[in-house]
Amino acid sequence: MKRWLRKCEFDDQGGNVFPLPTQVVSNEEFYPIPQTAEQQEVESCLAQLADSSAKQLGITRREFLLSSAGMAAAFVALNSVFGRFFEVDAHELFEPAAAAEKWPKNQFIFDVQTHHVAAGRKAMPILSFRRMGELFNPALRGREHQMEDLYLANYIKEVFLDSDTLVAVITGYPAASDAANVLPPAEMIGTRTEINGLAKSRRLLSHGLFAPDLGPQDLEAMQRQAEVLKVEAWKGYPGQPLGPGREGWWMDDEQVAYPAYEYARKSGIKTICVHKGLPLPGFDVDHCSPRDVPKAAADFPDLTFLIYHSGFRSLQDSLLLSKDGFKSSSYVPWVSDLCEARKKNPKLTNVYMELGSTFGQLVITDPLLCGHVLGMILQAFGEDHVLWGTDSIWWGSPQWQIEAFRRFQMPDELMTRFSYKPLTNEVKQKIFGLNAARIYGVDVNAKLNSIPEDSISRLKEKYRASGIAPSNTQYGWVMSA
Repeated sequence: MKRWLRKCEFDDQGGNVFPLPTQVVSNEEFYPIPQTAEQQEVESCLAQLADSSAKQLGITRREFLLSSAGMAAAFVALNSVFGRFFEVDAHELFEPAAAAEKWPKNQFIFDVQTHHVAAGRKAMPILSFRRMGELFNPALRGREHQMEDLYLANYIKEVFLDSDTLVAVITGYPAASDAANVLPPAEMIGTRTEINGLAKSRRLLSHGLFAPDLGPQDLEAMQRQAEVLKVEAWKGYPGQPLGPGREGWWMDDEQVAYPAYEYARKSGIKTICVHKGLPLPGFDVDHCSPRDVPKAAADFPDLTFLIYHSGFRSLQDSLLLSKDGFKSSSYVPWVSDLCEARKKNPKLTNVYMELGSTFGQLVITDPLLCGHVLGMILQAFGEDHVLWGTDSIWWGSPQWQIEAFRRFQMPDELMTRFSYKPLTNEVKQKIFGLNAARIYGVDVNAKLNSIPEDSISRLKEKYRASGIAPSNTQYGWVMSA
């Protein structure tokens, strides 16, 4: 009988600290597929590489997997199973220091989809990190550091210390009331306040939440978030039934959704983020479809619509396309619909595609399909309209996804068949952060100049000098037989 397990508990049982997931991890917004045969091969290959390389380096298997050499080994394993999709050299497995400096560190990485959750393991290293924060944050001095602090401390560690992420957006999940919400807007703002206060720099932005099917209650909540909490954008889930109809809501419903857009326009907070695709258990699947995006975007050309997960419906459906070698069709459920709509409506320049969980699922399951989805999106929307998001910390530290995207190459097969363009460094720079910076009004040059001097950067230096290794923990859920 199949069952859901926390990935970190599953890894503990097997004694694994792999640098990237070897099966799909869910943020509870979709059912994860069980580990595939190819992923089992990757895991076996990576374990063998770790054992042999660690022996040659004179370190433990665990130490190797937690190093940059272990990260390189993961991409060697992926290439050995799927073909050469990732740029990696075998010598990286034996030169951890050199590998760590292989990639440029001056990229502006702006993650527009992050979450934080309570951490249940690695307690002592995280508590040590929290105590180290006293050097830079006077508010922490004289406090007893307890487990309830870990959710935020761990988020900072995974996102800002163990990855190259420079700026991020904290996002949440609407509920009928704040009392029923696992991370209410006020707590997201609390996270923003603490991190930016610690950094003395604008490192974190926050979404506000909206649910138009709640009617006047939603508009009151939006006004409170805009005026009191000063949120930077709105996040909604059309497939989530909260109102009396219990059916979700449509983005182009003039009676239900448009009053929320009108308020967004009035408030001056004009970025509308919507979850499309990846139906959560209990969601109305139909309302997760992106078919309502074109009209809403056309009717509100002064608003910016960010389509989270790029409308990717499910990995199960999409894998059928890859299995037949793209012979039957190039259609990827719902992603193709959005791309075709954009091609038919060239004036829809206010719609952006976000990659959270979509890239993470595809790149470790079927790199060829990953290239197809990326190529399709870039061809339809353009390199200026794709946004970097990781859905971390469900997937653990976003660093493995950053490394995967840095190393990923558009397959020649897809460039020949579909006329997709190469994933150049310039294109990756835009996706990694320049596009999001433009939307959120972040001055990239000013930020790059200020970050080396801010307190989180100094804390990162102190943290690295302390010898605490990345945890390689994935916090989401997996399906086990």
